[in-house]
Amino acid sequence: DATYVEARVDGEKWIISKEAARKLSEQLKKVEVLREFKGEELIGKSFKEPIGGRELPILPGWFVDPEAATGVVYSVPAHAPADWVALKDLIEKPETLERFGISAEAIKGIKPISLISIDGFGDYPAIEIVEQLKIKDQFDPKLEEATSIIYRKEFHTGILKPICGEYAGKIVKDVKTKIIEDFRRKNIADSMYDLPQKVICRCTTRCIVKILSDQWFLRYSDPEWKKMAHEAIDSAKIFPESARAYFHDKIDWLRDWACARKTGLGTPLPWSPGWIVETLSDSTIYMAFYTIAKHIRQCDIKPEQMLREVFDYIFFGKGDLETVAGKSGIAPSVIREMREEFLYWYPVDLRVSAKELVPNHLSFFIFQHVALFPREQWPRAIGVNGVLTIEGQKMSKSKGNFLTLRDAINRFSADVVRLTLALAAEEMDDPDWREENARSIDARLKALYAFMEQIAKMDGDEEVKSIDRWLFSTMQGRIRSVTEAIENLKTRTAAEIALYEIWNDVRWYLRRRDKPNPKTLRDIANIWVRLLAPFAPFICEEIWSMLGNEGFVSLAEWPEYDESKIDLKAEETEVFIKNLISDTINILRLMKTQPKRIYYYTAAQWKWKAYMKILEAAASKMVDMREAMKTLMEDHELRSVAKSLAPFVSRLIEEINTLPKDRKDRLLKAGIIDEITEINYAKTLLEKEFNAEVIVYSEEDQQKYDPRGKAQQARPYKPAIYVE
Repeated sequence: DATYVEARVDGEKWIISKEAARKLSEQLKKVEVLREFKGEELIGKSFKEPIGGRELPILPGWFVDPEAATGVVYSVPAHAPADWVALKDLIEKPETLERFGISAEAIKGIKPISLISIDGFGDYPAIEIVEQLKIKDQFDPKLEEATSIIYRKEFHTGILKPICGEYAGKIVKDVKTKIIEDFRRKNIADSMYDLPQKVICRCTTRCIVKILSDQWFLRYSDPEWKKMAHEAIDSAKIFPESARAYFHDKIDWLRDWACARKTGLGTPLPWSPGWIVETLSDSTIYMAFYTIAKHIRQCDIKPEQMLREVFDYIFFGKGDLETVAGKSGIAPSVIREMREEFLYWYPVDLRVSAKELVPNHLSFFIFQHVALFPREQWPRAIGVNGVLTIEGQKMSKSKGNFLTLRDAINRFSADVVRLTLALAAEEMDDPDWREENARSIDARLKALYAFMEQIAKMDGDEEVKSIDRWLFSTMQGRIRSVTEAIENLKTRTAAEIALYEIWNDVRWYLRRRDKPNPKTLRDIANIWVRLLAPFAPFICEEIWSMLGNEGFVSLAEWPEYDESKIDLKAEETEVFIKNLISDTINILRLMKTQPKRIYYYTAAQWKWKAYMKILEAAASKMVDMREAMKTLMEDHELRSVAKSLAPFVSRLIEEINTLPKDRKDRLLKAGIIDEITEINYAKTLLEKEFNAEVIVYSEEDQQKYDPRGKAQQARPYKPAIYVE
């Protein structure tokens, strides 16, 4: 259906798509179109392949895009899913073959030829992946996924088979460039540049690749240079860690890069008048210049004075200071200060940019640093983030959903904007700005400010109770989690904990303690405001001052995890009470009626003893019934309840064996909880929660009220419940 041309390209006759002829004419090729015709004119004819001289048929393929490369595809059905599907479509649709006068037998006689072996697949990877993904035809969207899977695996790990002659036994990625060079030398192949996908200019014109004569390139194909770039990525911290493989992949993929252009804005190329450095290649080591920019301004140093010898001394420590100063006219003390300033700041601690810059600018940043600087000055860390969308759509002036920072700040405040963005995404996910989220965060910050005002007005001190110890203990975990998240650039995780989870902790504390301890709340507030300050600095400065602190919160010491304030018993007690509420809610939901009285029956002491013994035995291994009973029966008290012990232990082993090791360790350290005391202390909360009278008994209490015999079901951390 597409239009093709017979064209003379640099003296040879080529059959290519009309679009390909136009592109080639912009790539230093002399192209003369001799005639135009429809592609169907070629179908059914044959050609001679250039390697072995075999005569092969020309077949129709609707997946072939005339706007991609030459518009002609050399079919490799063993390794290209689209080629195999196109061949299968022809076999299954004989009417298509009749239209072009091709016999069905001729198509059936075409057999895939296996060229590459890859792990996990047989001789014909394309056929296997098509069957695995159940691809129907050439228009199936899963075809692109199949192609990506096979091509990536073959490129990185595929080994050429003996049929490939002198290239046999080589990995595809290692030998690809040599094959291309050999084929070009034999004059059986040529190069054409094209974009991997459709790109439209802002002027609505489709973009194509143009080659300029006398173009300047950076030789990123150099194997030694690539090796050093890989080493730099291996030695640096990469945030997120998943981006490390992405960098390695793109460093392998990069070839020679056109680094200069004739038009637009940019830095002039010093050695070639009329050329400027193209945008992505520019500014790859500008952070080195930042270290000395202030000296250039303060000392009014002219560009002409910044000789190569000056840069060599500042960045590499090369040359004699007095000689460099004399040649440049810059005072020796200034050059020495510039050198010291550079060494103070370098290497780069962290460079952060968007994920679409990994294949170009960020990789160039690595290449340039390893080419110019010694290993000790290579970048220490790189962060990669996603691209902002607005209400689920890409920001675009044409769509009218363009939002400037100034407009957002004027409407919501800087703190709200910072938190909305921080909470929108993490790592390489694309953050999505949503106005409803901004409004919600605005209301949350206003409520936080009002709450902090109340704390600031509190005075006095109350007895420190278990719930106070719980709050301080829990806060230690929050300090550690926020600190670790920030250090790993997990800003959403850190912001969620600082804004929401700590608030939930404080709310629970207020629910559990009728009369909160002012000192506890003030101490917690002082920690909380410091953890939130990186995300909402302006309101946190006001709160910091309001709480009676000196100076700025941004300069205050960051909270440190304090092991001495960890109270596992207090923490497990609160988990116990929360689970008790949850279990009661589930029972009431099933009853579908308002309770008058709720009875809780706590586990007998012998059950706690058995629980702790089995927990200790299971700390480092799985426990079986026989082993557990043998150990427990050695205890006189447990032997006296042997009849009840066996069924209890059977269920207990199943429960404990499924617990993670760190959970077992916590429970062991927390020890036995006085469940009756803790439930009685929480009585006010429970009665308010369920609007019913709460009564607590021990399973062993001979005077207990237990009309349904529920008490015997009690287990440690799991009181039995009866509702009237």
